[in-house]
Amino acid sequence: MNVGQSIGALVEVLTTLVFIAIAVAILEGVLYLVLVRWLRARLAVPLMLMAPAVVGLFALIAYPLLWEFNVSFTNMSLRNFCEPGFPTLGLFSECRTPGENMFNGLDNYVSVFTRPILQQAGFFQVLWQTVIWTVINVSLHVGGGLALALLLNRRLRGRGVYRALIVLPWAVPQIVALAVWRTEFHAEFGMVNQLLGVVGIDGPSWMTESFWNFAAMIIVNVWLGIPFMMVILLGGLQSIPGDLYEAADIDGASSRQSFRHITLPLIRPVMVPSVILGTVWTFNNFNVPFVINQNELETSDILVTGLFRAAFQYNRYGFAAALAFVIFILLLAFVIVYVRRTGALRGATE
Repeated sequence: MNVGQSIGALVEVLTTLVFIAIAVAILEGVLYLVLVRWLRARLAVPLMLMAPAVVGLFALIAYPLLWEFNVSFTNMSLRNFCEPGFPTLGLFSECRTPGENMFNGLDNYVSVFTRPILQQAGFFQVLWQTVIWTVINVSLHVGGGLALALLLNRRLRGRGVYRALIVLPWAVPQIVALAVWRTEFHAEFGMVNQLLGVVGIDGPSWMTESFWNFAAMIIVNVWLGIPFMMVILLGGLQSIPGDLYEAADIDGASSRQSFRHITLPLIRPVMVPSVILGTVWTFNNFNVPFVINQNELETSDILVTGLFRAAFQYNRYGFAAALAFVIFILLLAFVIVYVRRTGALRGATE
């Protein structure tokens, strides 16, 4: 692309942004006339303030999701790469291969469960790997974060310094931290194996052996995830009144009883949404598995990395779109069940 084409592309983007701004301004004016002048609605001002966000959500989230949902019913690939038709599920697409419409019904969704995502590993194998990955990471995030939060919630000399050092992994740009960790897991020159060699242990080949590669991914993600959980839970602990613990001490309650009957119930409103958020983030974590699994071992893939490779390395766009919606349904089902079982929204709805 030469300089002229770059300038033309920039002008096109700026023109699009200007048109979007004009459209939002027109929408605001129409809402003002309809809500304030004609209907005299009580919520006119809040609705006007929400209108730009609604337009942005539709343009950046709703429309791409609907378009991808449409693609999931087509055989779009590098060979059949064209506009599949929107929002007609490809039924009236003008893009055809010789004698064939792009629309292929539920074939992609059937293929998700019956064919390998890449070459060997099928959906249920990768799903099991993803579940193991998520359960181990979230458990260690919550356990480690809660332990550090309890420790730093006490009166401790240099507490601010400890907090800053613990939060440091979360503050460092993730891709930089992952690039460093990948070199540290080098079988011969990495720091991890060199430290193991000091104590007389032969370090494994972290990058080529499936089990140890998966273990390396977990180690790095736990290192990255504990600081976030610690900050969230520490905020919940600091909101608990100290009078409750003093009353428990007067009644003769032990530290374990105070933790069980005071600390856990009162940090539950903080812990439940943080666990949901951590589960969704970990389930969809792309950076850590993609960078650490540099040899692209299918035994170390999780669903989102398999989705990425299916879409952008194997160029199976329709299949990848179907897999994306299967992942979305799994996460939605988990959130609904978890919220109902834990009563996370009970306080907001009562």
